[in-house]
Amino acid sequence: MTDAPLAERMRPATLDGFFGQQHLLAPDKPLRGAIESGQLHSMIFWGPPGSGKTTLARLISRVSGAHFLSLSAVLAGVKDIRDAVATARAVRDREQRPTLLFIDEVHRFNKAQQDAFLPHVEDGTLTFIGATTENPSFALNNALLSRARVYLLHALEVEDIERVLARALADPVQGLGELRMRLSDEASALLARSADGDARRALNVLELATRMTAGEEITSATVAEVIAGSVRRFDKGGDIFYDQISALHKSVRGSDPNAALYWLARMIDGGCDPLYVARRIVRMASEDIGNADPRALDLALNAWEAQERLGSPEGELALAQAVVYLACAAKSNAVYLAWNAALADARSSGSLDVPVHLRNAPTKLLKELGHGRAYRYAHDEPEGYAAGETYLPDALSGRRYYKPVDRGLEIRIREKLERLKALDEAAGRD
Repeated sequence: MTDAPLAERMRPATLDGFFGQQHLLAPDKPLRGAIESGQLHSMIFWGPPGSGKTTLARLISRVSGAHFLSLSAVLAGVKDIRDAVATARAVRDREQRPTLLFIDEVHRFNKAQQDAFLPHVEDGTLTFIGATTENPSFALNNALLSRARVYLLHALEVEDIERVLARALADPVQGLGELRMRLSDEASALLARSADGDARRALNVLELATRMTAGEEITSATVAEVIAGSVRRFDKGGDIFYDQISALHKSVRGSDPNAALYWLARMIDGGCDPLYVARRIVRMASEDIGNADPRALDLALNAWEAQERLGSPEGELALAQAVVYLACAAKSNAVYLAWNAALADARSSGSLDVPVHLRNAPTKLLKELGHGRAYRYAHDEPEGYAAGETYLPDALSGRRYYKPVDRGLEIRIREKLERLKALDEAAGRD
Protein backbone atom coordinates (compact mmCIF):
# COMPACT_ATOMS: atom_id res chain seq x y z
CA MET A 1 0.00 0.00 0.00
CA THR A 2 1.43 3.39 -1.02
CA ASP A 3 1.43 6.62 0.95
CA ALA A 4 -1.08 8.21 -1.44
CA PRO A 5 -4.46 9.15 0.08
CA LEU A 6 -7.08 6.41 0.07
CA ALA A 7 -9.29 8.39 -2.31
CA GLU A 8 -6.48 8.50 -4.86
CA ARG A 9 -5.59 4.82 -4.47
CA MET A 10 -9.20 3.72 -4.89
CA ARG A 11 -9.83 5.31 -8.27
CA PRO A 12 -11.51 2.50 -10.29
CA ALA A 13 -9.55 0.93 -13.13
CA THR A 14 -12.60 -0.19 -15.15
CA LEU A 15 -15.97 1.20 -16.08
CA ASP A 16 -17.67 -1.61 -14.15
CA GLY A 17 -15.88 -0.43 -11.02
CA PHE A 18 -17.14 3.14 -11.48
CA PHE A 19 -20.12 3.68 -9.20
CA GLY A 20 -22.82 6.21 -10.00
CA GLN A 21 -23.62 8.20 -13.17
CA GLN A 22 -25.68 5.37 -14.63
CA HIS A 23 -27.57 7.90 -16.72
CA LEU A 24 -24.31 8.16 -18.68
CA LEU A 25 -22.54 4.85 -18.15
CA ALA A 26 -25.23 2.16 -18.13
CA PRO A 27 -24.50 -0.51 -20.80
CA ASP A 28 -27.10 0.91 -23.19
CA LYS A 29 -26.01 4.56 -22.94
CA PRO A 30 -24.27 6.30 -25.88
CA LEU A 31 -21.33 7.61 -23.83
CA ARG A 32 -20.48 4.15 -22.57
CA GLY A 33 -20.65 2.78 -26.10
CA ALA A 34 -18.41 5.55 -27.39
CA ILE A 35 -15.84 4.93 -24.64
CA GLU A 36 -15.72 1.17 -25.15
CA SER A 37 -15.43 1.52 -28.93
CA GLY A 38 -12.61 4.03 -28.61
CA GLN A 39 -14.55 6.81 -30.34
CA LEU A 40 -13.00 9.74 -28.51
CA HIS A 41 -14.60 13.17 -28.70
CA SER A 42 -14.00 16.35 -26.78
CA MET A 43 -16.28 16.71 -23.78
CA ILE A 44 -16.93 18.72 -20.66
CA PHE A 45 -17.88 17.05 -17.38
CA TRP A 46 -20.03 19.36 -15.27
CA GLY A 47 -20.83 18.21 -11.77
CA PRO A 48 -20.25 18.69 -8.04
CA PRO A 49 -17.00 17.75 -6.27
CA GLY A 50 -16.43 14.03 -5.80
CA SER A 51 -18.85 12.96 -8.55
CA GLY A 52 -16.08 11.26 -10.55
CA LYS A 53 -15.09 13.78 -13.23
CA THR A 54 -11.32 13.19 -13.00
CA THR A 55 -11.71 9.45 -12.53
CA LEU A 56 -13.95 9.14 -15.58
CA ALA A 57 -11.47 11.09 -17.70
CA ARG A 58 -8.68 8.72 -16.65
CA LEU A 59 -10.85 5.70 -17.40
CA ILE A 60 -11.66 7.00 -20.87
CA SER A 61 -7.95 7.41 -21.55
CA ARG A 62 -7.17 3.90 -20.29
CA VAL A 63 -9.99 2.17 -22.18
CA SER A 64 -9.24 4.00 -25.43
CA GLY A 65 -5.48 3.59 -25.18
CA ALA A 66 -4.91 7.33 -25.42
CA HIS A 67 -1.94 9.10 -23.87
CA PHE A 68 -3.19 11.01 -20.81
CA LEU A 69 -2.10 14.54 -20.00
CA SER A 70 -3.52 16.49 -17.08
CA LEU A 71 -3.46 20.21 -16.33
CA SER A 72 -5.06 22.27 -13.60
CA ALA A 73 -6.54 25.54 -14.82
CA VAL A 74 -5.73 27.01 -11.41
CA LEU A 75 -1.99 26.65 -12.01
CA ALA A 76 -1.48 26.26 -15.78
CA GLY A 77 -0.86 29.04 -18.29
CA VAL A 78 -0.56 29.36 -22.05
CA LYS A 79 3.00 27.96 -21.94
CA ASP A 80 1.77 24.78 -20.23
CA ILE A 81 -0.83 24.36 -22.95
CA ARG A 82 1.79 24.76 -25.66
CA ASP A 83 3.99 22.17 -23.94
CA ALA A 84 1.02 19.78 -23.81
CA VAL A 85 0.38 20.29 -27.52
CA ALA A 86 4.06 19.58 -28.29
CA THR A 87 3.90 16.39 -26.22
CA ALA A 88 0.72 15.31 -28.02
CA ARG A 89 2.40 15.78 -31.40
CA ALA A 90 5.43 13.79 -30.30
CA VAL A 91 3.24 10.92 -29.00
CA ARG A 92 1.26 10.91 -32.27
CA ASP A 93 4.39 10.78 -34.41
CA ARG A 94 6.30 8.34 -32.23
CA GLU A 95 3.60 5.96 -30.95
CA GLN A 96 0.77 6.54 -33.43
CA ARG A 97 -1.82 7.04 -30.70
CA PRO A 98 -4.01 9.93 -29.67
CA THR A 99 -3.59 12.18 -26.64
CA LEU A 100 -6.32 13.08 -24.19
CA LEU A 101 -5.77 16.43 -22.49
CA PHE A 102 -7.68 16.68 -19.21
CA ILE A 103 -8.08 20.16 -17.74
CA ASP A 104 -9.43 20.30 -14.20
CA GLU A 105 -11.34 23.42 -13.10
CA VAL A 106 -11.47 24.47 -16.75
CA HIS A 107 -13.77 27.39 -15.90
CA ARG A 108 -10.72 29.09 -14.35
CA PHE A 109 -9.12 29.51 -17.80
CA ASN A 110 -9.47 32.95 -19.32
CA LYS A 111 -10.37 33.51 -22.98
CA ALA A 112 -6.76 33.55 -24.16
CA GLN A 113 -6.01 30.27 -22.42
CA GLN A 114 -9.14 28.61 -23.80
CA ASP A 115 -8.34 29.87 -27.29
CA ALA A 116 -4.77 28.54 -27.04
CA PHE A 117 -5.74 24.88 -27.43
CA LEU A 118 -8.82 25.26 -29.65
CA PRO A 119 -6.93 24.93 -32.99
CA HIS A 120 -5.27 21.75 -31.76
CA VAL A 121 -8.62 20.26 -30.79
CA GLU A 122 -9.93 21.09 -34.26
CA ASP A 123 -7.02 19.50 -36.14
CA GLY A 124 -7.12 16.34 -34.02
CA THR A 125 -3.76 16.82 -32.30
CA LEU A 126 -5.48 16.19 -29.00
CA THR A 127 -8.87 15.36 -27.54
CA PHE A 128 -9.99 17.70 -24.79
CA ILE A 129 -11.88 16.81 -21.61
CA GLY A 130 -12.65 19.61 -19.18
CA ALA A 131 -13.99 19.26 -15.65
CA THR A 132 -15.96 22.04 -14.00
CA THR A 133 -18.26 22.64 -11.07
CA GLU A 134 -19.59 25.80 -12.75
CA ASN A 135 -22.29 26.12 -15.39
CA PRO A 136 -20.37 25.82 -18.71
CA SER A 137 -22.82 28.19 -20.39
CA PHE A 138 -21.48 31.00 -18.22
CA ALA A 139 -17.93 29.85 -17.56
CA LEU A 140 -16.67 28.79 -21.01
CA ASN A 141 -16.29 30.44 -24.40
CA ASN A 142 -18.91 29.69 -27.02
CA ALA A 143 -16.15 28.56 -29.38
CA LEU A 144 -15.04 25.94 -26.88
CA LEU A 145 -18.58 24.86 -26.05
CA SER A 146 -19.35 24.33 -29.73
CA ARG A 147 -16.47 21.84 -30.03
CA ALA A 148 -17.20 19.77 -26.94
CA ARG A 149 -20.23 17.89 -25.68
CA VAL A 150 -21.35 18.70 -22.14
CA TYR A 151 -22.15 15.80 -19.81
CA LEU A 152 -23.88 16.52 -16.50
CA LEU A 153 -22.68 14.39 -13.58
CA HIS A 154 -24.82 14.06 -10.47
CA ALA A 155 -23.82 13.83 -6.83
CA LEU A 156 -23.53 10.17 -5.85
CA GLU A 157 -26.44 8.48 -4.14
CA VAL A 158 -26.04 7.10 -0.61
CA GLU A 159 -26.10 3.55 -1.99
CA ASP A 160 -23.25 4.37 -4.39
CA ILE A 161 -21.18 5.83 -1.55
CA GLU A 162 -21.72 2.70 0.56
CA ARG A 163 -20.48 0.56 -2.34
CA VAL A 164 -17.37 2.75 -2.61
CA LEU A 165 -16.72 2.31 1.12
CA ALA A 166 -17.24 -1.44 1.02
CA ARG A 167 -14.80 -1.81 -1.87
CA ALA A 168 -12.16 0.26 -0.06
CA LEU A 169 -12.46 -1.90 3.07
CA ALA A 170 -12.26 -5.13 1.05
CA ASP A 171 -9.37 -4.24 -1.32
CA PRO A 172 -6.14 -5.68 0.20
CA VAL A 173 -3.82 -3.95 -2.29
CA GLN A 174 -4.99 -0.38 -2.82
CA GLY A 175 -7.55 -0.22 -0.04
CA LEU A 176 -7.77 -1.11 3.63
CA GLY A 177 -8.30 -4.85 3.26
CA GLU A 178 -5.03 -5.80 4.88
CA LEU A 179 -6.17 -4.06 8.08
CA ARG A 180 -9.25 -6.32 8.29
CA MET A 181 -11.36 -3.41 9.50
CA ARG A 182 -15.15 -3.58 9.59
CA LEU A 183 -17.65 -0.75 9.27
CA SER A 184 -20.88 -1.27 11.18
CA ASP A 185 -24.11 -0.86 9.22
CA GLU A 186 -25.01 2.23 11.25
CA ALA A 187 -21.57 3.74 10.71
CA SER A 188 -21.67 3.00 7.00
CA ALA A 189 -25.07 4.68 6.61
CA LEU A 190 -23.99 7.70 8.66
CA LEU A 191 -20.75 8.11 6.75
CA ALA A 192 -22.47 7.77 3.37
CA ARG A 193 -25.09 10.36 4.25
CA SER A 194 -22.53 12.81 5.63
CA ALA A 195 -20.46 12.57 2.45
CA ASP A 196 -23.18 14.56 0.70
CA GLY A 197 -22.71 12.80 -2.62
CA ASP A 198 -18.92 13.20 -2.61
CA ALA A 199 -16.99 9.91 -2.88
CA ARG A 200 -13.68 11.63 -2.14
CA ARG A 201 -15.03 13.06 1.10
CA ALA A 202 -16.39 9.65 2.12
CA LEU A 203 -13.05 7.93 1.58
CA ASN A 204 -11.17 10.67 3.43
CA VAL A 205 -13.48 10.25 6.44
CA LEU A 206 -13.09 6.47 6.28
CA GLU A 207 -9.31 6.78 6.29
CA LEU A 208 -9.39 9.09 9.33
CA ALA A 209 -11.86 6.86 11.15
CA THR A 210 -9.60 3.86 10.54
CA ARG A 211 -6.68 5.63 12.18
CA MET A 212 -8.83 6.53 15.19
CA THR A 213 -10.15 3.01 15.73
CA ALA A 214 -8.33 0.76 18.19
CA GLY A 215 -10.31 -2.41 17.51
CA GLU A 216 -11.50 -4.03 14.30
CA GLU A 217 -14.87 -2.30 13.93
CA ILE A 218 -15.44 1.34 13.05
CA THR A 219 -18.50 2.47 14.98
CA SER A 220 -21.00 5.22 14.26
CA ALA A 221 -19.60 7.09 17.29
CA THR A 222 -16.17 7.22 15.66
CA VAL A 223 -17.64 8.39 12.36
CA ALA A 224 -19.68 11.05 14.17
CA GLU A 225 -16.51 12.32 15.84
CA VAL A 226 -14.67 12.56 12.52
CA ILE A 227 -17.46 14.33 10.65
CA ALA A 228 -18.27 16.78 13.47
CA GLY A 229 -18.31 20.30 12.11
CA SER A 230 -18.46 19.30 8.45
CA VAL A 231 -20.90 21.18 6.23
CA ARG A 232 -22.98 20.28 3.23
CA ARG A 233 -22.13 21.24 -0.35
CA PHE A 234 -22.47 24.98 -0.81
CA ASP A 235 -20.26 26.90 -3.23
CA LYS A 236 -20.82 30.56 -2.39
CA GLY A 237 -21.31 32.47 -5.62
CA GLY A 238 -21.55 29.31 -7.76
CA ASP A 239 -24.40 27.34 -9.28
CA ILE A 240 -25.41 25.54 -6.08
CA PHE A 241 -25.59 28.88 -4.27
CA TYR A 242 -27.89 30.46 -6.83
CA ASP A 243 -29.94 27.29 -7.28
CA GLN A 244 -30.69 27.20 -3.56
CA ILE A 245 -31.65 30.86 -3.23
CA SER A 246 -33.82 30.39 -6.32
CA ALA A 247 -35.50 27.40 -4.67
CA LEU A 248 -36.13 29.44 -1.51
CA HIS A 249 -37.64 32.34 -3.46
CA LYS A 250 -39.84 30.08 -5.56
CA SER A 251 -41.02 28.15 -2.51
CA VAL A 252 -42.14 31.41 -0.91
CA ARG A 253 -43.82 32.50 -4.14
CA GLY A 254 -45.51 29.10 -4.37
CA SER A 255 -46.91 29.43 -0.83
CA ASP A 256 -45.08 26.36 0.51
CA PRO A 257 -43.77 27.22 4.00
CA ASN A 258 -42.27 23.76 4.51
CA ALA A 259 -40.12 23.89 1.38
CA ALA A 260 -39.19 27.50 2.14
CA LEU A 261 -37.96 26.51 5.60
CA TYR A 262 -35.99 23.59 4.17
CA TRP A 263 -34.13 25.74 1.62
CA LEU A 264 -33.48 28.41 4.23
CA ALA A 265 -32.02 25.73 6.50
CA ARG A 266 -29.89 24.35 3.65
CA MET A 267 -28.39 27.75 2.95
CA ILE A 268 -27.71 28.61 6.59
CA ASP A 269 -26.33 25.13 7.29
CA GLY A 270 -24.10 25.40 4.23
CA GLY A 271 -22.46 28.57 5.46
CA CYS A 272 -24.37 31.27 3.58
CA ASP A 273 -24.20 34.76 5.10
CA PRO A 274 -27.58 35.17 6.90
CA LEU A 275 -27.60 38.88 6.04
CA TYR A 276 -27.55 37.99 2.34
CA VAL A 277 -30.62 35.81 2.91
CA ALA A 278 -32.24 38.64 4.87
CA ARG A 279 -31.82 41.02 1.93
CA ARG A 280 -33.35 38.49 -0.43
CA ILE A 281 -36.31 37.97 1.91
CA VAL A 282 -37.00 41.71 1.81
CA ARG A 283 -36.97 41.50 -1.98
CA MET A 284 -39.47 38.63 -1.87
CA ALA A 285 -41.78 40.68 0.34
CA SER A 286 -42.03 43.42 -2.27
CA GLU A 287 -41.81 41.33 -5.42
CA ASP A 288 -44.24 38.53 -4.59
CA ILE A 289 -46.49 39.81 -1.79
CA GLY A 290 -46.48 43.57 -2.27
CA ASN A 291 -49.66 45.37 -1.27
CA ALA A 292 -51.65 42.16 -0.97
CA ASP A 293 -50.17 42.11 2.56
CA PRO A 294 -47.96 45.15 3.33
CA ARG A 295 -47.12 43.66 6.73
CA ALA A 296 -44.83 41.20 4.94
CA LEU A 297 -42.31 43.94 4.17
CA ASP A 298 -42.35 45.13 7.79
CA LEU A 299 -41.76 41.61 9.06
CA ALA A 300 -38.95 41.04 6.56
CA LEU A 301 -37.21 44.25 7.60
CA ASN A 302 -37.67 43.37 11.27
CA ALA A 303 -36.11 39.96 10.65
CA TRP A 304 -33.15 41.60 8.93
CA GLU A 305 -32.69 43.93 11.91
CA ALA A 306 -32.97 41.02 14.34
CA GLN A 307 -30.27 39.13 12.47
CA GLU A 308 -28.00 42.19 12.53
CA ARG A 309 -28.54 42.77 16.26
CA LEU A 310 -28.49 39.18 17.51
CA GLY A 311 -26.24 37.45 15.01
CA SER A 312 -26.27 33.67 14.62
CA PRO A 313 -27.90 31.43 15.62
CA GLU A 314 -30.46 33.56 17.49
CA GLY A 315 -31.24 35.85 14.57
CA GLU A 316 -31.88 32.97 12.20
CA LEU A 317 -35.15 32.19 13.95
CA ALA A 318 -36.43 35.63 12.92
CA LEU A 319 -35.48 34.83 9.31
CA ALA A 320 -37.42 31.58 9.58
CA GLN A 321 -40.43 33.44 10.99
CA ALA A 322 -40.34 35.90 8.10
CA VAL A 323 -40.00 33.14 5.50
CA VAL A 324 -43.00 31.26 6.91
CA TYR A 325 -45.12 34.42 7.01
CA LEU A 326 -44.21 35.35 3.44
CA ALA A 327 -44.96 31.85 2.19
CA CYS A 328 -48.40 31.90 3.83
CA ALA A 329 -49.28 35.51 2.88
CA ALA A 330 -51.55 36.55 0.02
CA LYS A 331 -49.52 36.99 -3.14
CA SER A 332 -49.33 39.85 -5.62
CA ASN A 333 -46.68 40.89 -8.10
CA ALA A 334 -48.72 43.94 -9.19
CA VAL A 335 -46.22 46.45 -7.79
CA TYR A 336 -43.30 44.51 -9.32
CA LEU A 337 -44.94 44.57 -12.76
CA ALA A 338 -46.00 48.20 -12.37
CA TRP A 339 -42.48 49.30 -11.44
CA ASN A 340 -40.90 47.49 -14.39
CA ALA A 341 -43.46 49.00 -16.79
CA ALA A 342 -42.98 52.52 -15.42
CA LEU A 343 -39.20 52.12 -15.58
CA ALA A 344 -39.42 50.96 -19.19
CA ASP A 345 -41.47 54.05 -20.11
CA ALA A 346 -39.09 56.36 -18.27
CA ARG A 347 -36.16 54.91 -20.20
CA SER A 348 -37.83 54.80 -23.62
CA SER A 349 -39.94 57.96 -23.76
CA GLY A 350 -37.19 60.52 -23.35
CA SER A 351 -37.20 63.53 -21.02
CA LEU A 352 -40.89 64.37 -21.10
CA ASP A 353 -41.78 67.75 -19.63
CA VAL A 354 -43.57 67.99 -16.32
CA PRO A 355 -47.12 69.29 -17.04
CA VAL A 356 -47.29 73.03 -16.32
CA HIS A 357 -49.96 72.71 -13.65
CA LEU A 358 -47.72 70.32 -11.65
CA ARG A 359 -44.61 72.46 -11.74
CA ASN A 360 -43.20 74.27 -8.75
CA ALA A 361 -43.49 78.09 -8.68
CA PRO A 362 -41.12 79.45 -6.01
CA THR A 363 -40.41 82.76 -7.87
CA LYS A 364 -42.49 85.58 -9.36
CA LEU A 365 -41.23 84.79 -12.86
CA LEU A 366 -42.32 81.18 -12.66
CA LYS A 367 -45.72 82.21 -11.38
CA GLU A 368 -46.04 84.61 -14.33
CA LEU A 369 -45.18 81.73 -16.65
CA GLY A 370 -48.17 79.86 -15.25
CA HIS A 371 -46.36 77.21 -13.23
CA GLY A 372 -48.83 75.52 -10.92
CA ARG A 373 -51.66 77.90 -11.92
CA ALA A 374 -54.29 75.30 -12.79
CA TYR A 375 -53.28 72.85 -10.07
CA ARG A 376 -56.15 71.60 -7.92
CA TYR A 377 -55.34 70.95 -4.26
CA ALA A 378 -56.81 67.50 -3.61
CA HIS A 379 -57.56 68.17 0.07
CA ASP A 380 -59.95 70.97 -0.92
CA GLU A 381 -61.89 68.73 -3.30
CA PRO A 382 -64.91 66.53 -2.45
CA GLU A 383 -63.73 63.23 -0.89
CA GLY A 384 -60.18 64.62 -0.94
CA TYR A 385 -59.88 63.70 -4.64
CA ALA A 386 -59.57 66.05 -7.61
CA ALA A 387 -61.72 64.12 -10.06
CA GLY A 388 -60.59 64.48 -13.66
CA GLU A 389 -57.17 65.88 -12.78
CA THR A 390 -54.17 64.44 -14.67
CA TYR A 391 -50.66 63.89 -13.38
CA LEU A 392 -48.78 62.06 -16.17
CA PRO A 393 -47.04 63.82 -19.07
CA ASP A 394 -49.40 64.34 -22.01
CA ALA A 395 -47.54 61.72 -24.08
CA LEU A 396 -48.32 59.09 -21.46
CA SER A 397 -51.86 60.17 -20.66
CA GLY A 398 -54.04 57.28 -19.57
CA ARG A 399 -51.14 54.91 -18.96
CA ARG A 400 -51.96 52.35 -16.25
CA TYR A 401 -49.08 50.58 -14.56
CA TYR A 402 -50.48 49.35 -11.27
CA LYS A 403 -53.18 46.69 -11.58
CA PRO A 404 -54.09 45.28 -8.16
CA VAL A 405 -54.96 41.58 -8.00
CA ASP A 406 -58.00 39.97 -6.39
CA ARG A 407 -56.07 38.79 -3.33
CA GLY A 408 -55.47 40.18 0.14
CA LEU A 409 -55.56 43.91 0.75
CA GLU A 410 -55.25 44.59 -2.96
CA ILE A 411 -58.91 43.63 -3.34
CA ARG A 412 -59.82 46.81 -1.43
CA ILE A 413 -57.14 48.83 -3.24
CA ARG A 414 -58.56 47.73 -6.58
CA GLU A 415 -62.08 48.64 -5.49
CA LYS A 416 -60.91 52.12 -4.46
CA LEU A 417 -59.06 52.74 -7.70
CA GLU A 418 -62.09 51.64 -9.70
CA ARG A 419 -64.27 54.10 -7.75
CA LEU A 420 -61.80 56.93 -8.37
CA LYS A 421 -61.73 56.02 -12.04
CA ALA A 422 -65.52 56.30 -12.13
CA LEU A 423 -65.25 59.78 -10.59
CA ASP A 424 -62.75 60.76 -13.28
CA GLU A 425 -65.07 59.53 -16.00
CA ALA A 426 -67.99 61.41 -14.47
CA ALA A 427 -65.90 64.59 -14.26
CA GLY A 428 -64.95 64.17 -17.91
CA ARG A 429 -68.61 63.86 -18.92
CA ASP A 430 -69.49 66.96 -16.88
